Amino acid sequence: MDHQLLGTTGLRVSPVGFGAFKIGRNVGIKYPDDYALPDEDAVYGLVNGVINLGINFLDTAPAYGTSEERLGLALEGRRHEVVLCTKAGETFASGRSSFDFSEAGIRASVHRSLERLRTDVIDLLLVHSDGNDQHVLEHTDAPATMVALREEGLARAVGFSGKTVDGARAAFAWSDAIMVEYHLEDVAHEDVIAEAHGRGIGVLVKKGLASGRLPPPDAIRFVLGNPAVTSMVIGGLSRDHLAENVRVAKSVRA
Repeated sequence: MDHQLLGTTGLRVSPVGFGAFKIGRNVGIKYPDDYALPDEDAVYGLVNGVINLGINFLDTAPAYGTSEERLGLALEGRRHEVVLCTKAGETFASGRSSFDFSEAGIRASVHRSLERLRTDVIDLLLVHSDGNDQHVLEHTDAPATMVALREEGLARAVGFSGKTVDGARAAFAWSDAIMVEYHLEDVAHEDVIAEAHGRGIGVLVKKGLASGRLPPPDAIRFVLGNPAVTSMVIGGLSRDHLAENVRVAKSVRA
């Protein structure tokens, strides 16, 4: 797969990214079907298979259970081949999420992520909003802390993963990239996607398959048919399914 520049960050990412949610968490999920967590050997095979398919953008978060730690182990010897994205603000433990957008909370989260991912820098660090986007952006330490972490070299690029159009637009002031929900059944972010692209801000799409409700071929063609979208993140535990997703993506982004 051809890799595309993520805004003005200098990072080049595959049009399909791998969402690592399912390798670390299977409770409190929004997917239509339950699933068992894979064992360590299966995670290693899946992650390395993903990279071999040409997918270099890997997305995880502290909110994804043990995903960061398992991803870090699986990437041994191949860290340099991927663009790692993780988040700060939300943590999942003991079956529930908690949120902390204070400077101390975000910094502690980032240092834990660096340790779990076995890396000295996060390629893309996003604020993981609780849905109250405007409050997070206007009344917490999150934006200033993210910029400081970028300046300190702990993150190469920073941005915002939110839930509202107004939140995405408000994050333009300091973000290198935004992550938004966008799919055949929800085009609310379409204008803000175009605006972000016009400003040189990378656009990442989450839930492009509507949490598994949409047929992957149709969903991928729709999302990647929008030239303002840099990459769409797709989760899964089947290398064969991911290989088919890559095939479809190549037909759109030839």
